[in-house]
Formats: sequence, C-alpha cells, structure tokens
Amino acid sequence: MDVRRLPPERARRAWARARSGTAHAVRSVRREAAGAWPAVRRAPRRTVVAETLAVVLTAALGLVPLLLIRPERPVLAVLEALYAACLMPLRRYRPVQAVLGTGPLLVGPNVWVMAVVPLIVLSATRRIAPPRRAWRAAGIACAVCVVLTITGNLIVPGAWVEYLAGNAASAVLLVLLPALAGTLLGRRRPLVSLLRERNTYLEQARSLTAAAARMEERTRIAGEMHDLLGHRLSLISVHAGALEMAAARQAPPLAGQAELLRTTAGTAMEELRDILGLLRREEATSEPERDRGTRDDVSALVAESRLAGVGVELDWSVPDSADPSPRTRQSMHRVVREGLTNVLKHASGAPTRVEIRNRDGVIEVSVTNEAPREGRRPQPGNRSGLVGLEERIALLGGSFTAGPLPDGGFRVVALLPSRPNGMPTAAVPLPPASEPAGGRTVRTGTRPPLSTEVLTWPRVLGAGCAAALVILPTATFLIILLTTAVLR
Repeated sequence: MDVRRLPPERARRAWARARSGTAHAVRSVRREAAGAWPAVRRAPRRTVVAETLAVVLTAALGLVPLLLIRPERPVLAVLEALYAACLMPLRRYRPVQAVLGTGPLLVGPNVWVMAVVPLIVLSATRRIAPPRRAWRAAGIACAVCVVLTITGNLIVPGAWVEYLAGNAASAVLLVLLPALAGTLLGRRRPLVSLLRERNTYLEQARSLTAAAARMEERTRIAGEMHDLLGHRLSLISVHAGALEMAAARQAPPLAGQAELLRTTAGTAMEELRDILGLLRREEATSEPERDRGTRDDVSALVAESRLAGVGVELDWSVPDSADPSPRTRQSMHRVVREGLTNVLKHASGAPTRVEIRNRDGVIEVSVTNEAPREGRRPQPGNRSGLVGLEERIALLGGSFTAGPLPDGGFRVVALLPSRPNGMPTAAVPLPPASEPAGGRTVRTGTRPPLSTEVLTWPRVLGAGCAAALVILPTATFLIILLTTAVLR
C-alpha cells in the first residue's frame, strides 16, 4: 500500500501505527535482552562458553560457504546466517520461540543454515513441556514455511508447486522429525532423573534396613552374653574372693594366686561390660583407648602372665618417635594378649618371649613359646581367637601368621602398619544429603518412588534408540541437500 496516495488523515494514522509497532518491537527486544542478561550472568561459565562457541560455529557455517559459492541474493543470505546464529542461544532460554523462528530458515536463499535447523528444533523441543506445546510450535513453524513459500511465489512467479513440495519436504524432515526425536528425549530426561532418585531411595532404604538388622542382632548377642557370660563371671569372682580369704588363713603361699584369680575375673567383667556397650551402640566402631598398646600396657600384660606362672620376657624396641596409630596399638595389645592366653592354655609354664619392633614404619609383634613341660596337659581349643586376630589385622592392611615350631614351641607373628591409610567401618553410612560430583548434586530420594512400570530401563533406553532412528532420515536429507548445493 502506497501511503502517499492515501488521504492526509489516513496517512497520519498509518504512519502512527507503523511507528507504534516499531516502538513496541524495540521495547520488546530491549525487555527480552534485559531479562536474558541476569540469566546469562547466573549461568555457569562452562555453559556461557559452550553457547558462545555454538553461535560462532553457526555463523561460520552460514557465512564461510558464501565466500566459495556466491548465492543469488547475498545480502539476504548473510542476514539469514546471522538470524540463525541468534536462534542458537534462544533454544535454551526461549525454546518455543526458537522453534517458531525456524520457519523462515527453510525458505531462505542460504541453504547452509538448514544444517542447524534440526539441531535447534531437537534441542528446543527437549526443553518444552508438555509435549503438545512442542508439537504446536513445530506445526506453526511448518505453516509459516508454507505461507512464506506461497507468498514468495506470488511476488516472484515461478514453479511454485515444485518449491512448495520441496519446502514441505524440508519442513517434515528438518522440523517434524527432529521435534519427534526431541520430545522422545525430553520424556527420557525425567524418566532417568526419577530412576536415579528411585535407586538412591532404594539404596538408602537398604542401608537403613541392614543397619537395623545389624543393630537387632547385636542387641540379641549382647543380651545372651550378659545372661550367660555375665552370670558365670560373677560366680567366678565371688568364689575367687572366698578362695582368697580361705587361702590367706590356711595356705598363705597360695594367697597371691587366689588374688590374681579374683582380679582377673573382675577385669573380665569390666571388659565384658565394655563389649556389651559397644554392641548396644548405634555405631559398631568406637575410638580405641589411648593407653592400649603402649609399653606400660604391654608390660602389665606380661606382669599378669608372670603372676600366673609363665616365664615371660619382653623385648620392646619401638622408639617413641614411631607413635603408632591408636588402632595399631590396640591390635598390638590384642596380639600380645591372645598369644599369652594361648601359652597359659596350651603351654603353661613354658618359657615365652614377647618381641615388639619397628621396621621402617611396620610394627612387628611376636609371641614365641618353647615346648610345654612334660606332664602338662594342654586345654583344647578351636583357634577362633587366632582367626579373629587374622581378620582384624587384615582390615588394617597387615599380615598375620601363627604355627608350631620345629622344637615343639609355637610362634605368633603380626606385621602391622604404623599408620594405616584407611580403615573400613562396620556401620554402613547413610547417603549424604548432597554431594558434589563433577559439578552435579546427588539426590537423596526424599519421597517414595513412582510405579515400577513407569521407571524401567527398557523405556528409557527405548526413547533414546527411537530418537536416534528418527534422526537418521534428517541426517541423510541434509547430506543430499548440501551435496546438491555444492554441485550446482
């Protein structure tokens, strides 16, 4: 419409409407730019770099081939390449507008920008929910392509049926098929997220169930130990006290042995209480006592064995600078105590030697006894104490050996690291509320999972495979289209 041929009043109204529309468009662009800038500032640096690189590559893909193959309308082809570069970041923040904006790219003179249309549609439709909004936007983009094709052929007459068929095929292959793939991938994303949340929830439930089962079993074992061992040790302590009093009156030389029996029974009761306390706690592990495994502690064990009638010699050659960890010291205490206990049970009265040495950060603990005296009848055993020692030392990362000697004696040797690198814990820890892993946050599964029929791997993988199959015709069409453009 020629404004100059209109009456003055209508011409002024037409110019006012044009200026108003232009001002409204400018204000809309400014408002979008002002709203997008905070989002850009909040985005991770990696995302900003990736989007900038995508814009540069899109512009290069649309502009560089124009230097080699000159189009019929170069100005319009350059503007189309810049327009495609502007649509690239829009797919992340305004996906619906990005899909709608792909319609003009299908009818422009720059055939090279068609290569980015499927990428824009695929990436944008993944972020549009619900899927019907994505299909509505894709349908409008295809309708815009058809309308622009018909309008262009009305302005410049030509074989409009051929152009319409070609652009319609381009719309189907470059918009509708990528939209189908994008909606499939968009459905897969929440399914994967929910599946991860469900797995985390089940792992947490399994850990809680296992912890509750262990706690129940420990409580049951503690009750049985308290009822059986506690009662027996109490009787031993009472009878040992009575025996001590009788030995002090009737057999003074045996008073020391009776006193040792009473104090040993009392110590056993205290250790039993400590063990029951550990079993009844929520956590199965606790920090070992600081005085366990020190030179004074091991010397006290040797002194108790001497009072029981065992000739024990102690060779301590660990310098104070070594400073073993508390768990290593407790294992040293256990090895010495188990070795001396075995000597009392199986080779009472046999000369014994306890050696503790430091060899380049490794603590060597050995208890060696000679052959038992004749006439001594060893008590039967089941080697459960040695098996427990071997497991404890293996957890520390050390080694343990025990066996008879050629001369009839027995030797227990343990090699313990002075500073273990890591200690496994008996209690299974609960998953943390949030744990950064490669920049991502792990979910904790705070609500019950959805139905198992919804969250299944076949559906998730099927969505990805179907999307890949849908993309294949698009890639084939693009290859043929660009090859044809080069051969022209």
